Amino acid sequence: MAGAAQHAHWSSRWAFIMAAVGSAVGLGNIWKFPYEAGEGGGGAFVMVYLLFVFFIGTPMLVAELSLGRRGQLSPIGSMKKIAQDEKKSHWWSLIGWSGVVGAFIVISFYSVVGGWTLAYMAKAAMGTFSGIDAETAQNTFVGYISDPVKTLVSHFAFMAITIFIVAKGVQGGLEKAVTVLMPALFAILIILVIYSGFTGDFAKTIDFLFNPDFDKLLFKPNTAEAIAAGEPATRFSLDTVLQALGQSFFSLSLALGSIMTYGSYLTKDVKIGKSAVTIAAADSAVALMAGLAIFPIVFAYGLDVAGGGGLVFMSLPIAFGQMPFGIVFGTLFFGLLAVAAVTSSISLLEPPVSYVEEKTGWNRRKVAVTMGVAAGLLGVLSAYSQGTNLLSDIKINMLGLELDIMGVKDFLTNNIMMPLGGMFTALFVGWFVTRKNMMDELALSDKTFRIWYFLVRFVSPTAIGIIFGKIIFDNFIA
Repeated sequence: MAGAAQHAHWSSRWAFIMAAVGSAVGLGNIWKFPYEAGEGGGGAFVMVYLLFVFFIGTPMLVAELSLGRRGQLSPIGSMKKIAQDEKKSHWWSLIGWSGVVGAFIVISFYSVVGGWTLAYMAKAAMGTFSGIDAETAQNTFVGYISDPVKTLVSHFAFMAITIFIVAKGVQGGLEKAVTVLMPALFAILIILVIYSGFTGDFAKTIDFLFNPDFDKLLFKPNTAEAIAAGEPATRFSLDTVLQALGQSFFSLSLALGSIMTYGSYLTKDVKIGKSAVTIAAADSAVALMAGLAIFPIVFAYGLDVAGGGGLVFMSLPIAFGQMPFGIVFGTLFFGLLAVAAVTSSISLLEPPVSYVEEKTGWNRRKVAVTMGVAAGLLGVLSAYSQGTNLLSDIKINMLGLELDIMGVKDFLTNNIMMPLGGMFTALFVGWFVTRKNMMDELALSDKTFRIWYFLVRFVSPTAIGIIFGKIIFDNFIA
């Protein structure tokens, strides 16, 4: 029967929290946030980021969860139903379409990187990194992502794990997976933090991540040409502040349909506001703990703190190959990445699965396999666009930007679809859904509701609009 799966619900608030945190916690939390925090003023960046998380990201999290719970359907179905109930245009369902299509595109390349984490977990366990130098580490990674067979196998192995979990349904698949994987993720993180504290430079890490440097946050090095012309060595810039704003929004997995879909499985007795704060706090805690786990090793072994993805797959293996019990802790680290990737990937496959199941009436297993295989096939293009693989020579010009296939997908979703989807979600909830209906749905105290309503009506859409405006200016105008 069509739509039957939408009657499923989380068995407990704990299961929902674990699922939502798992959706939010992804590969970016493990390496991107710590790097951005250190490069953007340490404690100053952390403070600004946390302010944005709780005053911009969390109100949006509440908005998406409330729409999902009220609609009790896929993001597309929920938006269409609520717009109809509110006597508003059916075009508002485009928010749901943006989330579902965006999630499908993202998982098609996210699963490629997820496959890399599985492959590197296996490499670490087999002692591949023992005694390797920088050149060998780089050649190992480039050689792996350039191999059409190995990348294909790891990509589809990761997708198969995702399909298996999603096919089992809400309580039998998603819930069982996250209630095991998320505690495991926190346990691995704690072990790695303790280990890094004893074997790495923990004191330098604390200073790097938490010592406020507002000059670093607000001033950027000037160009060589500007300095030669007599201008100061640094210039005032809000780029890093906007970077913190963008990270706070994207790190909560907003505007991809995942949170709205998870919200559709909520029962009315769950307090959305309290749950959203818990999710945001847990997501931020993982990001900070990741920094405490990674950077003591980075500093102790003289690695490049600005390495980003290269730091994970090319620099850290060098350290794991030299440190005591490196095989064990290298395996744990890439296992941590794999867990974070899986908990996010299942939340990305769930929105398109929920919609197709709702429209066709197919059983969940058939839908999960169909959509997972389709996303996997689309992902082959991403896998083969990396390194010197079969499609690596293909570059697509997007308004002056030369991007490979994976880069095009990433740019479209992260820089266009997500900001626009988030901004219109805030506008819809804040201006087109009646105040009374929102109050009834959220059941917040009058004071708390007024604060949230102000934030979601004015602050969140303005902030997201600024992010989108900066993206457009940087990439298409400047």
